[in-house]
Amino acid sequence: MCPAIALLDVQGTVVGWSQAAQRLVGYSAVEVVGRSADVLLVAAEDRVKASQATQKSTLGGRWSDLAQVRHRDGRSIDVRLCVSSLSGQDGRDWWVVCATDKALLPAWPAEATVEHLLATLPLPSRLPIGVVIRDTHLRCIRVNDTQGSKDGIPLPQRLGRRLTEAAPGTGAEALEAVMHQVLESGDPAMDVDYQALLPANVRSNRILTASFFRLDDAQGRALGVCSVSVDVTDSRRARERLAILGEASRRIGTTLDVMQTAQELAALAVPFLADYTTVDLAESVPLGGEPLTHLGPQDGRIPAFRRAGLASIHPGTPESLFARGEPVFVPPTSPFTGVLRSGKSHFEPMLDTSLGTWLDHHDPARAEKIREHTMHSLMVVPIHARGALLGVAVFVRTKDPRPFEEDDLLLAEELVSWAALALDNARRYARERSAALALQRLLHPHRPTGGSAAGVAWRYLPADSHHGIGGDWFDVIPLSGARLALVVGDVVGHGINAAAKMGQLRTAMRTLAGMDMSPDEVLSRLDEQVIRLTEAEDPRHPATTTMAATCLYAVYDPVTRTCTMARAGHPPPAIIDPYGHVTFPDLPTGAPLGLGLVPFESATLELAEGSVLALYTDGLIEARDQDISAGMNRLRAALAQPDLTLDDLCSSTVDTLRAKPPSDDVTLLLARTRSLSADQVASWQFPSDPAVVSRARTLAARQLTQWGLEHLVESTELIVSELLTNAIIHSNGDCNGDCNSDRTIGLRLIRHEMLTCEVFDATHSHPLVRRPRTTDEHGRGLFLVTQLSRRWGTRDVPDGKLIWADQQLPPSA
Repeated sequence: MCPAIALLDVQGTVVGWSQAAQRLVGYSAVEVVGRSADVLLVAAEDRVKASQATQKSTLGGRWSDLAQVRHRDGRSIDVRLCVSSLSGQDGRDWWVVCATDKALLPAWPAEATVEHLLATLPLPSRLPIGVVIRDTHLRCIRVNDTQGSKDGIPLPQRLGRRLTEAAPGTGAEALEAVMHQVLESGDPAMDVDYQALLPANVRSNRILTASFFRLDDAQGRALGVCSVSVDVTDSRRARERLAILGEASRRIGTTLDVMQTAQELAALAVPFLADYTTVDLAESVPLGGEPLTHLGPQDGRIPAFRRAGLASIHPGTPESLFARGEPVFVPPTSPFTGVLRSGKSHFEPMLDTSLGTWLDHHDPARAEKIREHTMHSLMVVPIHARGALLGVAVFVRTKDPRPFEEDDLLLAEELVSWAALALDNARRYARERSAALALQRLLHPHRPTGGSAAGVAWRYLPADSHHGIGGDWFDVIPLSGARLALVVGDVVGHGINAAAKMGQLRTAMRTLAGMDMSPDEVLSRLDEQVIRLTEAEDPRHPATTTMAATCLYAVYDPVTRTCTMARAGHPPPAIIDPYGHVTFPDLPTGAPLGLGLVPFESATLELAEGSVLALYTDGLIEARDQDISAGMNRLRAALAQPDLTLDDLCSSTVDTLRAKPPSDDVTLLLARTRSLSADQVASWQFPSDPAVVSRARTLAARQLTQWGLEHLVESTELIVSELLTNAIIHSNGDCNGDCNSDRTIGLRLIRHEMLTCEVFDATHSHPLVRRPRTTDEHGRGLFLVTQLSRRWGTRDVPDGKLIWADQQLPPSA
């Protein structure tokens, strides 16, 4: 809405007329200039009020009211008139009149006051306004008192001079360029913002907005330019604060990383608010530790701080004594410690850098930096969150000559308050992440070894800080008979809850694996355990009552070179043959653990010696923008490197495939298979007859002598005797009178890291250790086996059961 502008002399005669005025009332400058402005007013009372206002300089040279003006076509127009007096070098008062069509103004409530109307009118017609009239050479010929109070240029310095002469500088040059354009085109320039044009030695934050109109004389020629200015400092600052706070909501707290969040705060403040900003946090905060428990030095000592955020208008932040991540020296007497003690911001618009201050006495290095970079205004704001002190934020102005004002301090405190919550959330997350990661490391195997069955290598990479630690787990479990169990699993979810659930499953898996069950039965029992754990969760917290996991369980036997595997919703393993060919065996998928949907199935494969079995979690192969088959193809290519050592292959594969940053945990377990040679295994078959026990002992003793294990002959004979006798007794006891059947008893000795003695029979009754009574004839054999062996146990095998006992071998064996 462009207001009509008319320039009147002291008698009320029109001496200047704008094009907007012609559009409003229809009269051209030729028709109006030189005539009394009263003829344009319809009502006699309006003419009387206007005359009285000009004669009495009402409102200190300003007057505003509603009136009716006469259009050239004879109709009346309701307008709001705003009149302001002008001073000139000739000492005579002139008047500038701004008129706005009332129909184009907002509809005001009936009870609205004049003050309310004036406060909400469009800027060019709002009072108080500054008005300047310039001739065609842009020399100031008339100005009102309001303009001088806004931009601070004295009247004698202004009158008769161009703006660039009264207040030299780039700001004045830009405004004169706008006025030249208005003179040439006749088109007004609306709402041009500019800084108050004060002398260089005067600092001000005042912002004005001006509208420029060309005034025409009676012949329609350009008479000059009228500028109407309004102080919009408060509204602009409010808008800027809202914009900065809006930016804060988008740019601060984008991650759950304490150091990154602190840097986001510092980066946002420069250059919007300050030229140089630092964010120093209590040393424990970036590590997820507890913040300061109370304000002020503790036990007479200043708390340790670390620089977490740093930003400057100068590249390389030369103002800073400390780089990001470094400890920060806090003088015992300084604004920083004052903020710690009081918990309130330190506000120093004019920074005192004179000799003898705390800077010279306690921090000369910082004093030198302050003087070197002309730091002249300072704010130190405490970073509070949830009743705790996290650190302090420092805002400094160097190049910007304006001192900080109270509004700047309010804005700084609002920014810091916003960032404080994000920092505390990040600190809490860092603490939880550290706890989850510590739990993961505690629960993962520390020195997994494949023994005689396989060489192993593994890598575990937790997810990035934004997504949180997941529930990946793996294990390498030695089993009886030189066999080896390999496990990889993934609990759904992230954080410490997922890590804790992973620990529960890993413990259960180790227990089940120690019971020597088949892989499909192990997963079935584990599935039942997950369901029980879920049912035991607190029903008041439904978010924690869902527990699901995937798992792959494989058992490798180095004697037969067979691997039996079962999986529960987990990706299939990869098998790399000795020549580098990679295949993914077609195993029954199975449902994830915790659903109890379908039974699990096992599959057995024969592996060539030197084959590599790769077990992994989906974090290694999944990508949001690709199908999982593409990830498996990438894994196939990464694993096809037969010349690499197992450890190098593990590192190369993870480095090639992991996402950056990883959104999920990545686990890879590699096992290169070995086989036991024929001279490491000895086996015999005997009829189910007690008479064979003596012969079995003799054969076992002879074999141990060949292996150079004479020192174990006596104990092995006793173990063979007890286990074989026990098998024959139970085998004959289960024959239901048909003791002349073809049932046989098997005996096998395996020399690996242990000496294993295995006895097989066709029954499924497992012996139990019990305390025999004095009248019992049997029941003492397993007590003897327990004393002679390192450990013993039983397991089901096809067509029967197997009982085994291990004895420790000396390292040289």
